[in-house]
Amino acid sequence: MALASALLQVMMDAVRKTARPMLRDFGEVAQLQVSRKGPGDFVTAADIKAEDTLYELLMKSRPGYGFLGEERGLIEGTDKSHTWIVDPIDGTTNFMHAMPHFAITVGLQRTAPDGHSEIVAGVTYNPVMNELFWAEKGKGCYLNDQRIRVAGRKDLSESLIATGLPFIGKTGHAQAIKDIHAIGQRVAGIRRLGSAALDFAWVAAGRYDAYYERNLQPWDVAAGILFVTEAGGIVTTIDEDGNPMTGGQILASNAELHPQLRKVLRG
Repeated sequence: MALASALLQVMMDAVRKTARPMLRDFGEVAQLQVSRKGPGDFVTAADIKAEDTLYELLMKSRPGYGFLGEERGLIEGTDKSHTWIVDPIDGTTNFMHAMPHFAITVGLQRTAPDGHSEIVAGVTYNPVMNELFWAEKGKGCYLNDQRIRVAGRKDLSESLIATGLPFIGKTGHAQAIKDIHAIGQRVAGIRRLGSAALDFAWVAAGRYDAYYERNLQPWDVAAGILFVTEAGGIVTTIDEDGNPMTGGQILASNAELHPQLRKVLRG
């Protein structure tokens, strides 16, 4: 097992500490499910509380770093070369319905003097399953103490593919149906479990053979891009020339399936 660096240890400690009250909240949500009012307001509070905790812990450790979070947006730091990118509950709808498939995810982006940015460290933690995915650039990807790698399948017909689907208030419904129609005729199965951060992590672990989705945000993809590449896979936009961090759409898989899937998705 590779030892986590001091920087990664900070990230791991932050997500684990954030997870403790979140697990208690998750137990409360399960009880709220039976009420007429439902858990919506409670979950919103849990989301904000989790981001507050992450912000305090990460900024205490690295005070000058910038911070980009789903709830509070971008806060620029005195250190212009480093930015934490955070989603406190990725899979909020699952959390709201007492489904144990959600995660806390943190990526660290480093920006060079020439303006080039890359993710250099990432953690994604599913507290209910106690699964901590982590990676540092050039050092591989891990699930808890075990190194993980992308699956080796080469045939689309044997492959299990993950995706996301837009919900009420989101755009892209027609495109999503078109994509499923095109992919579904060629693969063993398609899954939509509702957490982009865990979709990436599961590709890195070989549970999924590939993952694609449109209309994503940087906090959805930051840690996951690093996981898949460090696990031996490829992450690009569906369109050939986009930046996966900012392009809003991604395709992640092993090297053999990637060109096949991109061809199908690009029609």
